[in-house]
Amino acid sequence: MRLSQLVSLLGGRLQGEDVDVIQVAPLELAGAGQISFLANRKYARQLTTTQAAAVILPEDLAAGHAGPCIVASNPYLYFARVSQQLNPIPPIRPGIHPTAVVQAGAVVDPTAEVGALAYIGANAVVGAHALIGPQCYVGEGASIGANTRLMARVVIQHGCIIGARGLVHSGAVIGADGFGVANDGGRWEKIPQIGIVRIGDDVEIGANTTIDRGTMADTVIGNGVKLDNQIQIGHNVQVGDHTAMAGCVGVAGSAQIGAHCTVGGGAIILGHLSLADHVHVSAATLITKSIRQPGTYTGAYPFESHEDWLRHAAQLKQYDKLSSRLKALEQQMQPGDNDA
Repeated sequence: MRLSQLVSLLGGRLQGEDVDVIQVAPLELAGAGQISFLANRKYARQLTTTQAAAVILPEDLAAGHAGPCIVASNPYLYFARVSQQLNPIPPIRPGIHPTAVVQAGAVVDPTAEVGALAYIGANAVVGAHALIGPQCYVGEGASIGANTRLMARVVIQHGCIIGARGLVHSGAVIGADGFGVANDGGRWEKIPQIGIVRIGDDVEIGANTTIDRGTMADTVIGNGVKLDNQIQIGHNVQVGDHTAMAGCVGVAGSAQIGAHCTVGGGAIILGHLSLADHVHVSAATLITKSIRQPGTYTGAYPFESHEDWLRHAAQLKQYDKLSSRLKALEQQMQPGDNDA
């Protein structure tokens, strides 16, 4: 596409020659026909050496740039939209593969694609222009919204609901039983998990991520949520709209996470806690109590015996008070008070 076409579609301002671009690339690796971006000013020196055909820049950096560029207020977001234009998703090929199994009562929209060896359970619904990839399992009574894509080997258990325009990557399991057991004198008694998983519109779920069905109420994932690979969402969890979680996050049962939150990779959120809207949890942080105020929260501590950890954590909480008392005592001391 020509830069002028991109500006016409996406906004921004063209500066310099109107050239053709065929692909996106990192600033330091880009070559002929490729477009890159610069969002972090600490890499501004790369502008002098890049071989990119064009660059997406903020206004202040574009002023001194001699080559073709598109000026945008948010270069990273603009880059994402350019990449969407240059890398469109493959079109749906309507129809049901001869090796797929569609049980009686299932409704598959004629514009949907059902891949090889896929299974659609009784009374399930597959919406318009949806994709059910090879070897997927869509359980009895499950519902897949319009324009949602299940990549190969996704499992959607019975009764679960996925909204429109979703994307579920390979190996994800939606609606497996939550971890519900009751102790009976040293042995574990299973609690039937009779809730479902409800997933909103425009949700992306990474490879091998698991979202458990509710015990009695439902597990709910809001609109626009983005989940990375290998995330575990426990039963009865609620995740608010447009929250994003990086890989290997674990959310225990019945936690409630607000809207527009972010959770860094490997972070753990214990069960039955609540996180307010706009809470940002740093990577590898353990959240052990509810967070009522928006903001960024970080915490990591070396492991040790539980008793020692409790004692040291309690001491740490007193550090500020002890430090203030020590400073006050030092200020009260007169020269020579500590002479032996």
